Amino acid sequence: MKKMLAAFLVSAAVVSAPAMAGVKCDVPKDEWQSEQAFRAAIKAKGWEITQFEIDDGCYEIDGYDEQQRRIEACFNPKTFEMVEMELDD
Repeated sequence: MKKMLAAFLVSAAVVSAPAMAGVKCDVPKDEWQSEQAFRAAIKAKGWEITQFEIDDGCYEIDGYDEQQRRIEACFNPKTFEMVEMELDD
């Protein structure tokens, strides 16, 4: 029984992993806030951007959070809501 449960958990993780990798922000470009406004909002959070790019319609950054942890994060360009984040410890 334990082996079946372990196999199920592994298969569930494999199936759900691609969904996280496929982050996409579906916002019409005329509704986006400016990159300058985004950078100001990130700086106000105490974060530092080392790299900025637009990927799959999201603002994507590499940098450091307020605790100086290395991060990669994607944000909705209209609301600046975070849609995905990875910490590199």
